[in-house]
Amino acid sequence: MNTLCMESGFVSLNKQGEDLCGDFFTTVSDDDATTFVLSDGMGSGVKANILATLTAKILATMTANHLSIRDSVTTLAQTLPVCSVRKLAYSTFTLMQVLPDWQVYLAQFDNPQAILLRDGKSVEYPTQELMVGDKRILESRLTLQSGDVFLLMTDGVTHAGLGNLIPDGWQREGVLQYVEEIYTPEISAKNLAARVADACRDLYLERIDDDVTVAVFKMRTRQAVNLLVGPPRQHEDDEAFMHRFFASEGTHIVCGGSTAQMVSRYLGRQLIISEDYVDPDIPPVAKIRGIDLVTEGIVTLSRVLEISSRYASSQSIPSHWDTRSDAATQIARVLLEDATDIHFFVGRAVNPSHQSPSLHIDFSLKMSIIEKLEKILREMGKRVTVEYC
Repeated sequence: MNTLCMESGFVSLNKQGEDLCGDFFTTVSDDDATTFVLSDGMGSGVKANILATLTAKILATMTANHLSIRDSVTTLAQTLPVCSVRKLAYSTFTLMQVLPDWQVYLAQFDNPQAILLRDGKSVEYPTQELMVGDKRILESRLTLQSGDVFLLMTDGVTHAGLGNLIPDGWQREGVLQYVEEIYTPEISAKNLAARVADACRDLYLERIDDDVTVAVFKMRTRQAVNLLVGPPRQHEDDEAFMHRFFASEGTHIVCGGSTAQMVSRYLGRQLIISEDYVDPDIPPVAKIRGIDLVTEGIVTLSRVLEISSRYASSQSIPSHWDTRSDAATQIARVLLEDATDIHFFVGRAVNPSHQSPSLHIDFSLKMSIIEKLEKILREMGKRVTVEYC
């Protein structure tokens, strides 16, 4: 397994009173490279959204097809619709293209300059000016290292607090100082993006005067997580299924009472059941020596799915995220923040205790939860495999 990967996190906040965001972020990937573009359309609402969307998609597609930034920007200028009031077709952009060997090409036009953290501290990176018509574009080329963090943003971030708490707005230096203060080696890209967006919301006093978008990219070591839920359909497959589970490198999580009993028998180690309910609605964790986390099954996984859905779609991280210790939150943190590669081992055995109509729990519910979790995690950029037995 390639030990390095790029984790990304993205958060947008709409301007007060607008249904559509005037910023747009897109990604185009192939075997040659991955191209990210963050664009900010002039104004706000529908017109700004159209300008930003066209800009991001045109630039991402053309760059992915190996056209130069000069050709791409020229095409862009000829394509964007012109505002009937201002007689302008204007949209800022930050384009970042990442090659398989982690070389990066960066092109920036009128967005706040991207921030690069290395070992948690801001570092300068080389830039050179390129004039395309009347547009001044900053180009950069560099190679990313493990632990590097790139933060891309629109000017709604640097304008936060303008005229309220900070006379001149937060500005890039303020953002830079803040991300240095809150950075830890463990913080995820999504968590960092959400923390910056939360700070913007506070500086705007909850009344956001400009669209805010933060995109964070973090170079990190791959971390595998294996989650086992349910015994195999055929009892004679138990041992082979267990062997594959434990032969897989990384963290090992076991979900379900019958599953935990199967693991306990296979390892010849005691299953210790806890009565300590951290959350009255979620069964407590159990323990088996050598297993990183042992939990109840369907109830806990249902809550994991709920937490994951909120986390993936939310524009902020819950304040209790780092402190809650219930079983569902522990699993969610591992899957959403720690893991880059996730392997679900799903047994198809039907638990007779789950077939009571009064419990509203059945085999199809377990399958549905796994499928929905898989979809959310894939959309977050995780590598996910599911093995059924």
